[in-house]
Amino acid sequence: MAITDRTLAIAVASLGIGLAVLGLKFLAWYLTGSIALYSDALESIVNVVTSIAALIAVRLAQRPADAALQYGYHKAEYFSAVLVGVMIIVAAILILREAYFGFIAPELPEAGVQGIAVSVVATIINLVWAVVLRRHSRRVRSPALEADAKHLMTDVVSTFGVLVGLALVYATGLAILDSVLAALVALNILWSGWAVIRESVGGLMDVALPPETQKTIREVISQNADGAIEAHDIRTRQAGKLTFIDFHLVVPGAMTVEAAHTICDCIEAKLREAVKDVQITIHVEPENKAKHAGIVVV
Repeated sequence: MAITDRTLAIAVASLGIGLAVLGLKFLAWYLTGSIALYSDALESIVNVVTSIAALIAVRLAQRPADAALQYGYHKAEYFSAVLVGVMIIVAAILILREAYFGFIAPELPEAGVQGIAVSVVATIINLVWAVVLRRHSRRVRSPALEADAKHLMTDVVSTFGVLVGLALVYATGLAILDSVLAALVALNILWSGWAVIRESVGGLMDVALPPETQKTIREVISQNADGAIEAHDIRTRQAGKLTFIDFHLVVPGAMTVEAAHTICDCIEAKLREAVKDVQITIHVEPENKAKHAGIVVV
C-alpha cells in the first residue's frame, strides 16, 4: 500500500476508533454519574471532531498542485491542526462549567467498579492508537495526524488521572473530589490545546526549519558547489510534509548556462538525499552580484 493510501486509511481508522471510545466513555459516565468521567467523555467528542478534521485535511493535502494553488494543498493540515487546538479549548471550557456545578452540589458517583472498568478499556484503546498515530505521523510528517496523536495521548494521561482520583473519591467518600478532578482535567486540556495551536500557527507563518536541519542544508550546499563562488539568501520553510529550500548561487560571469546548471543539479541531488520531500529553487547570478556573505565556496 502506498504511503498516501496508508495515511488515508489510518485517518479513517482513527475516526472509527474515536467513535468507539466515545461510546465507551459515555457508558462509563452513565454507569457512575461522575462529573470527572463526564468531562472525560466530552473530551472524546473532541477526539471525534479532530479525527474528522484530520481525515479531511489528509485527503485534501494529497491533491496535486493546480492552477489555483500552484504550491499544492499541503498547508491544509495546519488548518486542521489549528481546528483541533480550538476544539480542545472548547472542551476544556465545557468541562470547567460542569466542574463548577459539581462544586455547588457535589454528589458521590455510583457503580464505581463497572464505570472504572469501562473507562480503563477505552483508555487502553486510546493509548495503543495514539502510539500508532504518532509513529506514522512522524514517518510521513503529517501535522494533522500528529496533532490527533498528541490529543489522544493527552486524553490518556487525563483519563488515568481521573481513574486514580475516582478511586480516592470512593475510598474517602469526599464527593467534591470528583469536581476537583474534572477541573484538573480541564486545565490539562487547555495546555494541550494551546500547544497544538502554537505549533500549527508556526507552520502557517512559514517558520524556518530547525537550526540543525538548516546546518545540514548549508553543509550540503558548501560541499557540492564546486565551481561556484558563493550561495546567499538561503531560506527554508515547511508546508505539511514538504520542505522548501531556495537560495541564490553566484557563479563566474564567464561560466556557461550548461555548466551552472550542472552545479545546480549536483546540489539538488545531494539535498534530496539529506532532506526528505524537498522542493528546491536556485537562482543563479553572475559574480558581480556576490554579497560575500552566506556560504562562500571559493
